[in-house]
Amino acid sequence: MSGLIQSSIARKVAMALSGLFLVFFLLQHFSINFISLFSPDLFNEISHFMGTNPVVQFLLQPILIFAVIFHFVMGFVLEIKNNKARVVKYAKYNGGANASWMSRNMILSGLVVLAFLGLHFYDFWVPEIVYKYVETNPELPTRYYEELVHKFESPVRTGLYVLSFVFLTLHLWHGFASSFQSVGFNNKFSIAATKFAKVFAIAIPLGFVIVAVVHHLNH
Repeated sequence: MSGLIQSSIARKVAMALSGLFLVFFLLQHFSINFISLFSPDLFNEISHFMGTNPVVQFLLQPILIFAVIFHFVMGFVLEIKNNKARVVKYAKYNGGANASWMSRNMILSGLVVLAFLGLHFYDFWVPEIVYKYVETNPELPTRYYEELVHKFESPVRTGLYVLSFVFLTLHLWHGFASSFQSVGFNNKFSIAATKFAKVFAIAIPLGFVIVAVVHHLNH
């Protein structure tokens, strides 16, 4: 029994650590995108560095892809394990009285976010790889801003983008805060950390939405 408990704790810690890593990437990605609202030249400069730096391209990028896959696979594993652990089935269960909607639907919100990431990889990462490594086009340091703005010309695409970040907010609202508890961060600072996580869960996705809407309206 103790081995099963330790295994469950280990999975939760691994899930939390991968989530925290993805939160850090999300903040970095948002910071670059947000710059595009104020300085296209600086956005191009930073994007060019990120797009051509070998450490970013051949070390950090594969780690990021692995973290995304690991986080979502581990999420499904934990969900399956949790369902199997509920040996006693209640005739009537009032889930809302025991847990928030977000905590009870992490798989649903996660699936929507995963679908968006899949579209993002197909729509951005794959063409970028083809542009640089298959077609071997010459690198144009000023192309990034125009490509970003072009992505938000379509109202349908922009709407789906906004919707995906609404679900990301729901996912982060519970997931980011609970990750601190999963890694053992349960002390006098835990309340402040939880509040920070809640603010982050709203502010960062909202920032992505603002970037998309502003570029859509200005195209």
